Amino acid sequence: MKDKTIDYVLRLTWQAVARMYNEEASKYGATMATGFALLSIDREKGTPSTALGPKMGMEATSLTRTLKSMEEKGLIIRKKNPEDGRGVLIHLTKEGLEKRELSKSTVLRFNETIKENITDEKLQHFMEVADVINDLISDKKIFTNKKDKNN
Repeated sequence: MKDKTIDYVLRLTWQAVARMYNEEASKYGATMATGFALLSIDREKGTPSTALGPKMGMEATSLTRTLKSMEEKGLIIRKKNPEDGRGVLIHLTKEGLEKRELSKSTVLRFNETIKENITDEKLQHFMEVADVINDLISDKKIFTNKKDKNN
């Protein structure tokens, strides 16, 4: 594309990041989703399964598949929520805690490398732009019921 759109750059960049994390995770028999789940589960108290989807921005079906795979690999166990008998808490196993540390170091390494190659000022601007984009989307200010101004 001669004139790249903002969404094109975002999508291309996220796909590159996801591919990079998946390549790294595959060395350890995992996926980016597994690593992200490990980092999203509270190490001590566990996390309600219902809170994980929104926390990770994952659809229920994808989350269910990821959790099932993690359970089969011995990374997590499910326990009844003592405060709500209907709910389930996801806890990390010893193996899960070890893989969590690996995921954490991978994310920190990515962040350190970016910070070494981008000035603090540029990174701050990037964060500000991302915040504005997220706010515009969550406030539904991009697509409204009003007629498009270009028509």
